Amino acid sequence: MGAPDHLSMAEQHDHLRARFSRRGLLRGGAVAAGALAAGGAATGTARAAATPHLKPAPVRVEGALVAPIGRHLTFGEDPSTQMRVSWQVPVAVRKPFLRVGTHPWSLSQRIPAEVRALHTPAGVGSSPDVTQYYLHVALDRLRPGTTYYYGVGHDGFDPAHAHLAGTIGTFTTAPRGPRAFTFTAFGDQGVSYHALGNDSLILAQNPAFHLHAGDICYADSSGAGKPTDTFDARLWDQFLAQTETVAKQVPWMVSYGNHDMEAWYSPNGYGGEEARFPLPRNGPDPENLPGVYSFVYGDTAVISLDANDVSYEIPANLDLSKGRQTAWLDARLKGLRQRRDIDFVVVFFHHCAFSTTNQHASEGGVRDAWVPLFEKYQVDLVINGHNHVYERTDAVKGGAVGREVPIGGTARPQTDGVVYVTAGGAGKSLYSFPVPDSYEGHEKPLDSVATYAWDRSGHKVPETVHWSRVRFTGYSFIRVDVDPARRGRTATLSVRALAENGTEIDRFTIARRTRA
Repeated sequence: MGAPDHLSMAEQHDHLRARFSRRGLLRGGAVAAGALAAGGAATGTARAAATPHLKPAPVRVEGALVAPIGRHLTFGEDPSTQMRVSWQVPVAVRKPFLRVGTHPWSLSQRIPAEVRALHTPAGVGSSPDVTQYYLHVALDRLRPGTTYYYGVGHDGFDPAHAHLAGTIGTFTTAPRGPRAFTFTAFGDQGVSYHALGNDSLILAQNPAFHLHAGDICYADSSGAGKPTDTFDARLWDQFLAQTETVAKQVPWMVSYGNHDMEAWYSPNGYGGEEARFPLPRNGPDPENLPGVYSFVYGDTAVISLDANDVSYEIPANLDLSKGRQTAWLDARLKGLRQRRDIDFVVVFFHHCAFSTTNQHASEGGVRDAWVPLFEKYQVDLVINGHNHVYERTDAVKGGAVGREVPIGGTARPQTDGVVYVTAGGAGKSLYSFPVPDSYEGHEKPLDSVATYAWDRSGHKVPETVHWSRVRFTGYSFIRVDVDPARRGRTATLSVRALAENGTEIDRFTIARRTRA
């Protein structure tokens, strides 16, 4: 018997559990985690997920024949002292570990790894029966502004051996205090030649970190949040292998989109992502909202939100937090704006507050819940995905244009309003606009665009808007150069949008008066 077409993510999870339990497959929790710890400058920590899983007997292969793949980094709550190193192995291995040190020839510190194993039985999705093994080490008490070398391994595969020296990776912790730095961002990547091309270009920017604004890998190709959605867990293996070129040395900070809800693994749909990406756990409810968190790098605070919680368009997780996420956002923005060491606040999440595409356009739930807070606390930049294009607004205030920001122009959030960037051209098939593109070198400015926004009933409400300043139907990402300046001067975010061939398609500046 099939499931009804409209169920919440938690109801879909219960339906799958009941269905596969009847077939005698259910055993325990979707993420099997082992906790290891070590003392010293770096420690390995683990957390067991309390979500149902299927646990088959592991198949073991001689360790020397198994190479780690898909290395990727994420920050802890403090990027200056904490880094999380993650990787994958294709089969179960014995005693996985990480070696770390400040020189490539000195990796004597060996830290046991946490194992999170995901089993997806045939029939849950479109893949055959598959088990995936993800490994993690949490590094704490690191030195700020320091480059570390690391290698990952297991019994039979030790990166300290000379013939495996080529597997050594690096990362650099954030400096203490304000420094100039660069970060990059996009959304909606998936697995494709275009995605790989963007990764290569991002690596050339030498960013301190990268923001991925949801719809990470598209294992769930449907993304409708319905029981009819199907997903292929094996696509995660392809994605992490593709992304390793960048993410093994650049922290890859993710938020969750509609294609990231996979009902089998947990009631909120995020159990699979939790197995793959250890994120900061300083949000309002890390168990139910693992993709909601914040961190501070230099003078810039970054906040990740879960827009599935407020989405009118795709309501499978609508009101998941019962308002806790929005209350936390209010308190977090207030606290950050009271800090004298923070100039900029950047917020990223999936669904667009302001966009004009034919496919998704604007999310009314984001406008209702969060846009008033962005304006109240003068958020400097909002980065979204969801729409597979590049689009950038003028400075928006009260739903209207607070200040026009032409290509090469400057916005001042303290007076003008908030600039919203849709950077959804990371690699998946492109969307379209109802009007011509308009970007650097090909400007076709329009006074207005007829578009729509989603309302609480899930309907498209037509609207004519004046804030759509730049539109580009192509693969792209954004580069943001942060200059904290000096006391008494103006701090700036210099934002550039780059097409996958490196061509600049947009540039603008966010300027903020610093405290004397």
